Amino acid sequence: MRSDVRVLSAGNGRLGVEMARSHLPTVILMDNNMPEMSGREAQAILRSDPRTAGIPIIALSANAMAGAADRGLAAGFFRYLTKPVDVHALLAAVDDALTHAKGHAR
Repeated sequence: MRSDVRVLSAGNGRLGVEMARSHLPTVILMDNNMPEMSGREAQAILRSDPRTAGIPIIALSANAMAGAADRGLAAGFFRYLTKPVDVHALLAAVDDALTHAKGHAR
């Protein structure tokens, strides 16, 4: 458990975008296959909003096909992790994103 991290959860992409805009989190973990809006669509909306454009977004996806991670990173995700998620890789990605966010404070 990390006492320095507060986790918020949204049940779908639309709510995730609304929560990101209202809470301005330091890092976002985003499933690519969400109800109402895909992770890629939500990420594009957040990237187009100056308030959320700089938030590192870590994609979580079941799509492990060749090139999927490269396409996700090219689309603007900070990291692209495939399911089942390796806990050590997830924690490392979160640590990297927190460090990145501190270096690029809004």
